[in-house]
Amino acid sequence: MKRMAAALAATFFTFSAQAAEPIKIGFITTLTTPAAAIGNDMVDAVKLAVDHVGGTIAGHPIELLFEDDGLKPELGRQKAEKLIRQDNVDVVAGFIWSNVLLAARKTVLNSGKLLISTNAGPSDLAGKLCNPNFFSLRGQNDMVPIALGKVMNERGIKRLYVMAPNYAAGTDMAAGVERTFAGEVVGRDFTKWGDDPQLDFSAEFAKVAASGADALFAFYPGRASAFARQFEQSGLAKKVKLYSVYTMDQIALPQLQEAKVDAVLGTGTVDYWSPDIDTEANKRFVADFKAKYGRIPSNYAAAAYDLIPYLKAAVEQAGGDISATDAVRAALVKADYDSVRGRYALGRNHFPIDRYRSLEVAADSQGVWSLRSDGLEMDGLTDPYVDACRNDG
Repeated sequence: MKRMAAALAATFFTFSAQAAEPIKIGFITTLTTPAAAIGNDMVDAVKLAVDHVGGTIAGHPIELLFEDDGLKPELGRQKAEKLIRQDNVDVVAGFIWSNVLLAARKTVLNSGKLLISTNAGPSDLAGKLCNPNFFSLRGQNDMVPIALGKVMNERGIKRLYVMAPNYAAGTDMAAGVERTFAGEVVGRDFTKWGDDPQLDFSAEFAKVAASGADALFAFYPGRASAFARQFEQSGLAKKVKLYSVYTMDQIALPQLQEAKVDAVLGTGTVDYWSPDIDTEANKRFVADFKAKYGRIPSNYAAAAYDLIPYLKAAVEQAGGDISATDAVRAALVKADYDSVRGRYALGRNHFPIDRYRSLEVAADSQGVWSLRSDGLEMDGLTDPYVDACRNDG
C-alpha cells in the first residue's frame, strides 16, 4: 500500500508540475526606432488579451517574451533563433514587417514550432512558401489594397497615382490596388525605405499634381506624420482624394490631430477591422484598451489582441496540450473563437478570408479623430496567391 501511495503521489506530483508549465509565446515586433509606436500598441494589446483570458491557457500560465527587431530583417532572424534555441518557446508570433517575417520564417518553421503573424503578410508565404505551421491573423498584404481598389471604383475614381516604399510590403500593396482598380494609373513612385528612409516627398507630390490624378494611393506605415504634413503643405488635398492603407490609422491620428493636420479628415482607407465594429469581443477590447491605456487601439493592436483568444481556443479544443502540434494546427484552421472582427474563415494558405470595410477619417462623438465605417463593405475576398499554396489543411 505504501509503495502504491508513493507511486500515486509521484504521479500526481509529475502531473501537477507538467500542468503548471507555462505556455511560452515569443513575440517579435519593433520596440525602437520611430516605428516603436506600432510595436508598443501591439504589446499593450497582447497584455490586455492575457488579462482578459485570466492569464492561462488550458490551466497553463501564459508567459510572454517580447523581442525587438529594430526594423531590421537580420536582427529579427536572430531574435527568432534566440526564442527557439535559448528560450524554447512554444509559439513565435508578432511581426509588423514582411521583410522581417521572411527573414525569420525558416528558423521557426524548421524547428517544427507554430508561427503566427499578427500583421505581416508577404505574398510568398501566401503562395509558394506557405507552410502548415504558419498562420496569419490579417489578410495577405495585397488584400486591403485589393479591397480599396474596388472601393475607389465604387466612388468613381478614374485616374490614380500610386506611392509606396520600395520593400516587400510596399510592392505588394501597390500590386494589390492596381489589381482591382479599373481606372488609369497615371504614375508610380517607390521611395527609399529601411534604416534611412526617404521622408521628403516634395518631388513626388509635384509629380502627382502634374499628373491630373483624381486620387492618390499611399502606403507609409509608421511614417504618416511626415507624409500627411507635406501632403497638406503641398496643397494636393484641394485637388486629389487621398486613399491610404496602414498609414492614416489610430497610431498616427492622435499626433495628426494635435498638430492640426486637417487635410487627413475625410481621407479614405479600408480594413477588416475598425473601432466601431459591433461585436461583443470588439466592444470589450476597445473599451478596456481605452480605459487602460488612454487611447483608441489600432488595427495592429486588434490583430495582436486576437492572438491570445485564438491560441487559447485552439489549444483547449485540441485537448490542452500545445505540444500536440497536429491537433492544435487542426483547431487553428477552424478559427473557432470570439475574434474582435466576428467570425471568419481561413484559406488553404492559412490567411483569413475577411469582410473588408470602407473607412474614413472623422471626429467621433467626443471630437477625437478616428476611423469609422462609411457603410460600404466587400465580403469574402480571397488573396490571389492561394492557388500556389500546397497546404493540405
